[in-house]
Amino acid sequence: MRILILGAGGIGGYFGAQIQRAGGDVTYLVRPARAQNLIANGLYVSSTLGDIHVTPRVVTSIETPCEAFDLIIITCKAYDFDSALASILPAIGGNSLILPLLNGVAHLDTLDALFGRERVLGGLAHLAVTLTPSGEIKHLNSINRLIIGSRCTSFSKQVSSLAELLSSTSIDFSLSSHIEQDMWNKFIFLCTMAGATCTMRANIGEILSTVAGESFITGLLDECERVATANHRIPNPDQLLTYRNQLTEQGSSSTASMLRDIERGGPIEAEHTVGDMVRRADASGISVPLLKLAYSHLQAYELTRQRHGY
Repeated sequence: MRILILGAGGIGGYFGAQIQRAGGDVTYLVRPARAQNLIANGLYVSSTLGDIHVTPRVVTSIETPCEAFDLIIITCKAYDFDSALASILPAIGGNSLILPLLNGVAHLDTLDALFGRERVLGGLAHLAVTLTPSGEIKHLNSINRLIIGSRCTSFSKQVSSLAELLSSTSIDFSLSSHIEQDMWNKFIFLCTMAGATCTMRANIGEILSTVAGESFITGLLDECERVATANHRIPNPDQLLTYRNQLTEQGSSSTASMLRDIERGGPIEAEHTVGDMVRRADASGISVPLLKLAYSHLQAYELTRQRHGY
């Protein structure tokens, strides 16, 4: 199975290195500066689960015509999504599958319209990683979960081959028969985590130590649950309880990756995550004042960046 991974940042680099170490045929489509770093230093992952250092095959563009890839894994940030789609078009053939590992669910409609629902897999990653200035991927905890699944019955042989490959790695991998619900479950958690930690500019434990921190977090979670239910994606009660426990754990140092993006003054995925949840709430006639407060905060941050020309 020939695999093209769009991006070799935190998510793409981590999972790509794992797949490559297990013998997978992986090519990374990256920007020129990242390509230079990877060619010079290799792809290095630092993790408590075991460091990985591999020599990656990198390209900065896909020439037309080319031999199509069997699988294209999209790991870019949501704000780069449109340009990313243009870059992978030459790599897609009649039997290619697309596996997006983006936050949220808004990207599915775009990919379905371009390639057909049967060829677009669902996927989600529970992975806290960051790309250091030197180009090293640093794994921030011991969680490296990857869930994928077909959203229809076509291409079952290819999905089975992919699942077999991923199962041979050190990734905490599972193949789901209800992947869209799994993605919605993470969407709920992500919007709550990002909404809380970005608005408060603090980690979960610090927020819980404030006078109204816990009610703010649980209020966000409840609003997200109502939006999901209105969109026919009722979360599993046990999963929701797990999220609630994680989000109200005293002393927790957890933050959303979006907060780390804010702290370095970078662009953020507000529109694709919290903004999308707010729009779905409005379309369903659901009041979400806390989500709108968090979304307004994120919009103000982006407007400030624009004013300063970032």
